[in-house]
Amino acid sequence: MAPNLLKTLATLKRHPSALLLSVQLLGVVLYPAMEHTAPGRAAFGAFGMLVLALALWVVNRGPAVNWIAWLLAAPAVLLSLLAGGGIGPPGLAVAAQLLEGALYFYAAGGLTAYMLRDHRVTGDELFAAGATFTLLAWAFAFAYLVCQQWFPGSFVAAVDPQAPRTWMELLFLSFSTLSGVGLSDIMPIRPPARALVMLEQFAGVMYIALVVSRLIGLATSRAIARRDAED
Repeated sequence: MAPNLLKTLATLKRHPSALLLSVQLLGVVLYPAMEHTAPGRAAFGAFGMLVLALALWVVNRGPAVNWIAWLLAAPAVLLSLLAGGGIGPPGLAVAAQLLEGALYFYAAGGLTAYMLRDHRVTGDELFAAGATFTLLAWAFAFAYLVCQQWFPGSFVAAVDPQAPRTWMELLFLSFSTLSGVGLSDIMPIRPPARALVMLEQFAGVMYIALVVSRLIGLATSRAIARRDAED
């Protein structure tokens, strides 16, 4: 049992991006069950802390400056805990969301730099491509949360159109926008919200065009070179 555990830990250490990606995809599955009850919201907060910790771990593996990540993460965690406990003014939750979104953007930038720093594609870099996509989706979802609190009525939906959109709805909008599939029933109707959606559309297109296509090209070239060497 112990050798298997050590082997698993060694694998996770070599591929931290895979763990981050897995946890975030697990969150997509679990979030719908967390939104509507008090225990679920508490679990949601704890899960968010876990994702933040993993994001910090992954950034530490890349070329990003670590102190910037901690400068964003530490107050984000503190403000989230205070807001969750009902301590302090109502604006604490918005400030925490703003800092969390900034950390996810920073982590996505750190992972992008990690993938672009050389001309060799590793297994962890392939996982990093997926993790960076999810980090961007989370970052823009937090941006949408802040936007609808600063500018009420920023988003409408097919169901209960005038109500503030939930985290899951805004995350769904973020994934739909970033991937370019256009399947979301959540619509931005105020100018700041539309500006954020346009920025995410641009980010999604550029990410696929510049980062993912480069990784695919490098991996294909490596496979061709290996095949030629074997022949």
